[in-house]
Amino acid sequence: MNARRPPSPPPEIAGFEHEQLLGSGGFADVFLYEQRMPRRRVAIKVLLSEALTPGARENFDAEANLMAQLSTHPSIVTIYQADIAKDGRPYLVMEYCSRPNLAARYRREKISVAEALRIGIQVAGAVETAHRAGILHRDIKPANILTTEYNRPALTDFGISVTMVGGDDAAVGMSIPWSPPEVFGQSSSSGPGGDIYALGATVYTLLAGRSPFEVPGGSNGGLDLITRIQQSPLSRTGRADVPDSLEQILATSMAKREEDRFGSALEFARALQKVQLELSLSVTPADVLDDSLPSAAEEEEDDGNTRIRGIVTIDPTAPVAGTATRRPYPGSAPASTVPPVPPVGVQPPSFSQSHGLAPEAVEATQRRGQVPPVAGFPASTPVAFGLTSPAIEQTQHRAPQPSEFADADPSSRSKKIPILIGAISLVVLLAVGGTIFAINASGGSPAAVETDDPVDPIDVIPGGTVAPPTDVVGAPGEGGVVFTWSNPEPEKGDVYQWGLLVPGTETSLSSTTDTTVTVVPTEGQKTCIEVSVRRTDGRASEPATGCAP
Repeated sequence: MNARRPPSPPPEIAGFEHEQLLGSGGFADVFLYEQRMPRRRVAIKVLLSEALTPGARENFDAEANLMAQLSTHPSIVTIYQADIAKDGRPYLVMEYCSRPNLAARYRREKISVAEALRIGIQVAGAVETAHRAGILHRDIKPANILTTEYNRPALTDFGISVTMVGGDDAAVGMSIPWSPPEVFGQSSSSGPGGDIYALGATVYTLLAGRSPFEVPGGSNGGLDLITRIQQSPLSRTGRADVPDSLEQILATSMAKREEDRFGSALEFARALQKVQLELSLSVTPADVLDDSLPSAAEEEEDDGNTRIRGIVTIDPTAPVAGTATRRPYPGSAPASTVPPVPPVGVQPPSFSQSHGLAPEAVEATQRRGQVPPVAGFPASTPVAFGLTSPAIEQTQHRAPQPSEFADADPSSRSKKIPILIGAISLVVLLAVGGTIFAINASGGSPAAVETDDPVDPIDVIPGGTVAPPTDVVGAPGEGGVVFTWSNPEPEKGDVYQWGLLVPGTETSLSSTTDTTVTVVPTEGQKTCIEVSVRRTDGRASEPATGCAP
């Protein structure tokens, strides 16, 4: 809540009943209402009476239109309706996210690396979707990322967003701690790279527990922060569990020059996905909406790690350079079209698979010299399937030919039959005897190939089980609840994967080499964790659970 002014009175809105104030900003207040039909709780953002200037009203209307255009994305707050109240104040009816926003969370609890990666990827998908629609957010920060009932981040507050083509570049209402250096220059302008900078600054804040250029115990006024943002190098997050690869990603996303940052929000998401793979975490899909391409172009090439409607998806483990599926931002040169290539080791579908025919039906059809129509070819065009020749192989049937023995005496022909049988038997015996002799003489089959000494097979998953941790207990300590455990069968290189158990949510796992962790308890809830042992050979134990008394 903004303490610089008292909140405005909630307006009377037909079909809605006011419950309480949720927060206040510079130009609007947000109230919690209950909608009567359909019955649900909603957040309603109401523009202040003193802010009803033509410019503020235009920005408010633009926010409603932009959020309505993008709010189908799972990581963007949904807009239900927009109208003008009886007292003349415009309002937006939005999805109510009851959980604390990320600004409230990072100040009171330590967010795990796994959760910070997940949030960064999901919000990056929302930002990429906005950019593909030609929209810059320009105020990405923890306070503008809410949390839905399903524990998913939801980007909100497009109040100062602009379109990339013909938009107003004035940086009105920007948040200094997460703003890129270029907005403090003479031009005060920023492109898509500004949102990428703010994305990196947000993930940095979740990990470090402070904004990127904030100095604990030092002077952190607006001018101090601007000077550091423009001139000082980015310091590390200060956490031992943040890998060097993630520190480098954050430094790249927050480079001083816009051209030195990631080329798109999706590239930033892919970089975070690679860190998830490095840490043996589940890869979070990046949801990207692009309605500019036909739905026929949909493909899945990365096991669902990127979900894009109307565009070829991207493998998070592939090199960033040379990606041909990325759509340029408005105003740039059109991207070249590269036909999809089947992955290495994957055979293209057979004719019977692609046309829904049984193999015997295909064989029968080819024997008749007929081929069903194939997309891209006229019905009369012969097409080879699995043949080196461009024509279809057909079975030829010759008419019966007269035999050279047709005029021979039947009796003489019957006399010749035993002679022929004897000759054939002699040939067969000689052939068998020669083969046996060749095998005995050479010490093996003629087809045998001399090889090197046999190599022992490699077990993908080594045998044996890993004993789970024991004595997982928690007790109040400095900074929160301190959990400890024991490893009954320790081995060199053992790593412990642990996560806080929260009812109704998926457990996010973090890795540590210590046998103790400190977690911030949630008020009114029992504090429990699960922990398992992971070996260097990839084996892992069953998780063990412990709770604070």
